[in-house]
Amino acid sequence: MSITSDLIRGHTETIILAQLVFKDSYGYEINKRVQEKTEGQYELKEATLYSAFRRLEQAGYILSYWGDETTGARRRYYTITPLGKMTYENNKKDWQQAKELIDKLI
Repeated sequence: MSITSDLIRGHTETIILAQLVFKDSYGYEINKRVQEKTEGQYELKEATLYSAFRRLEQAGYILSYWGDETTGARRRYYTITPLGKMTYENNKKDWQQAKELIDKLI
């Protein structure tokens, strides 16, 4: 069974912030963790992921920097800001409230 993107749309940025709360990361690694956590039922499309990175950075929720890999292509890493952490916590609370309401309605 695959999770439809309609159910998750609107939460992409919170999903990304949730990954960055624990450690700085780059796009491929974040998408890989999302796929692993959902046992392959959900993945972030590359265009969705990178447009979300731009929105998050413009809002001041994340910062980006280039990694210093000695082999392979350079990676652009993302780190969460204090404002991003606060936004993540608020979004998480909002999700819990919405989930409780949906559980009552369905």
